[in-house]
Amino acid sequence: MLVPLDDSQVTRVLAVAAHPDDLDFGAAGTVSQWTDAGVQVTYLLCTRGDQGGFDDTPREEMPVLREAEQRAAAKAVGVTDVRFLDGFRDGWLDPTHELQREIVRVIRQVRPERMLIQSPERNWDRIGASHPDHLAAGEAAIRAVYPAARNPFAYPELLDDEGLQPWIVKEVWLMADPVAKHVVDITDTFDRKLDALHAHRSQTSHMDDLEGLLRSWGTRTAQAAGLGEGRLAEAFRVVHTG
Repeated sequence: MLVPLDDSQVTRVLAVAAHPDDLDFGAAGTVSQWTDAGVQVTYLLCTRGDQGGFDDTPREEMPVLREAEQRAAAKAVGVTDVRFLDGFRDGWLDPTHELQREIVRVIRQVRPERMLIQSPERNWDRIGASHPDHLAAGEAAIRAVYPAARNPFAYPELLDDEGLQPWIVKEVWLMADPVAKHVVDITDTFDRKLDALHAHRSQTSHMDDLEGLLRSWGTRTAQAAGLGEGRLAEAFRVVHTG
């Protein structure tokens, strides 16, 4: 198992996901710990989740609603820099060069030591964790990390027209990966994860026991890692980029 960078070595994290609420389901407890430690975390959402929701909210209102929900959820975990890409549709996401270029642009703007992304590998044991948009966002993000963001000849307009210098992201944390071996104890920040997900009312208000669901996931992860009775955890695959 690769040992991640010590959090004291990390000043900036860029978290990339397909939809509002993805980051909160996958990593809100961990993100809370990073922001508590003074790490600047930026959220980048590839879509505004217009295909989401479980009620009769008009479709044209959903993107605005979900953007507002994501900003409120981010605030609950200490994230104030929340960005959305334009031109990419929920349910239609592919790891195109257009998407890669937009992620490279934000990498070079933010200059993170660490990135948090969705796994591009399908999990056949948990197919619900492998939404096609999640796989696409993960694939585009890892391609953006290596080699594009560090290569001055990739998307040269970013350097020539915008002055965005190449940047090397030192490590990447993958959410919902089949080989997620790095475990973070989130027992003390679980309430903030719950607050973040309650902010996504269009996605979670229909759930009879959201807290119970999250606790069951966190407990199972903690027990598998041997953290002890009553602990809650999130798990990631850590990749060093060389």
